[in-house]
Amino acid sequence: MAVQQSVGQDPYFPDNGDSRYRVHRYELTLDYRPGPNRLSGTARINAIAGRSPLAEFQLNLADFKIGRVRVDGRQPHYTHRGGRLRVRPAKPLRAGAAFTVEVHWSGNPKPVNSPWGGLGWEELADGALVASQPVGAPSWFPCNDRPADKASYLISVTTPSAYAVVAGGRLLTRTTKASTTTWVYEQSAPTSSYLVGLTIGKYQAVLLGDPGPGGIPQHGHIPAHLLPEFSRDFARQPAMMELFQELFGPYPFDEYAVAVTEEELDVPVEAQGLSLFGSNHVDGARGSERLIAHELAHQWFGNSVSIADWRHIWLNEGFAKYAEWLWSERSGGRTAQQLAAAAHRVLSSQPQDLRLADPGRKAMFDDRLYERGGLAVHAVRCALGDEAFFLMLRSWVRLHRGGAVTTEAFAAHVGRFAREPVEGVFTAWVWGAALPSLPVWGAAG
Repeated sequence: MAVQQSVGQDPYFPDNGDSRYRVHRYELTLDYRPGPNRLSGTARINAIAGRSPLAEFQLNLADFKIGRVRVDGRQPHYTHRGGRLRVRPAKPLRAGAAFTVEVHWSGNPKPVNSPWGGLGWEELADGALVASQPVGAPSWFPCNDRPADKASYLISVTTPSAYAVVAGGRLLTRTTKASTTTWVYEQSAPTSSYLVGLTIGKYQAVLLGDPGPGGIPQHGHIPAHLLPEFSRDFARQPAMMELFQELFGPYPFDEYAVAVTEEELDVPVEAQGLSLFGSNHVDGARGSERLIAHELAHQWFGNSVSIADWRHIWLNEGFAKYAEWLWSERSGGRTAQQLAAAAHRVLSSQPQDLRLADPGRKAMFDDRLYERGGLAVHAVRCALGDEAFFLMLRSWVRLHRGGAVTTEAFAAHVGRFAREPVEGVFTAWVWGAALPSLPVWGAAG
């Protein structure tokens, strides 16, 4: 695993995260009551101080009531304002020291404000879901909220027994006592805080295909009345999983789940080992199949291989967009070349002031970043040829599994698989703003 962490604050979100330490593991014990939307929790956070002694550190946590904070069992001084829990241990932590933080909190969870509206914990008409990208994780638990700080998670959620709890990772136990049920999930793979997925609702669980010996278990969690449409819309997801393992390498986690809420969502929500869809993404006509491919591809690009900071978001979205095109190409739809041409036509009529390598916070979710990101990946494919391109992709995913990467690292990696220099491809497509001409390679189309 190669981790390339950004130094200091994230340039797009300087109030989120603390680079002076890193978290190894979160153990979250939660109790949630959907009716009053009441959440109480305890977090046990195992962390490691950085290269300098740690006289203080911060966690991100929204506006909850803090019941208790402990550092290695001792009471520290702390303040909690503006979404930041600042902690000063009784004695400074030495450089490189392992330490444990315990936080108790309670309140009514709600989304945190962002330039894109509310993010994080969202109360539904009958349940809840978490949609945290990029800075919504503090809406429900205390965390070092930076994408490069990846940790394992143990999550225990107690809720009324009428509700199912779905989280990313492996369900270890489900225990019912009186009128409540406790669900315990383990996500052992390194996970960014914004990718900790959770939904609570009245779901029916189904198995998507038979994974067979050594296969990847894939489960769906859906309202019972949507099961007929869901069964058709997601029928080809196991085939997507097979294709993406062929093209990108082994699926990086233990299992994969998808959940469909009763309510509509603007876009599906990616999480590690879990994707959340709205009822509007289920129509019985495979109308959202490209989005199913997109979210599945994020398990490799964005989740297993994460970004060092948010400037590099095109590495997540460009590859997920290109995976849509690859699925179309390999499943009898339009080829990647045809889809690239369509995207190029759209971009040619739009402003050309976006640089993939550093789009700026305002443009990090701009549709142009997705389309241009897909085109940039296509340009790399055209430059390398299929054999070298897919060998490069599998190597990239294997080398950086569980880690965090940068655009510069990707450019250097591609160069090692190219017969001719590829600096021009990156200069035109990634570093520059003007739209280059459509990349074309006969075998790609």
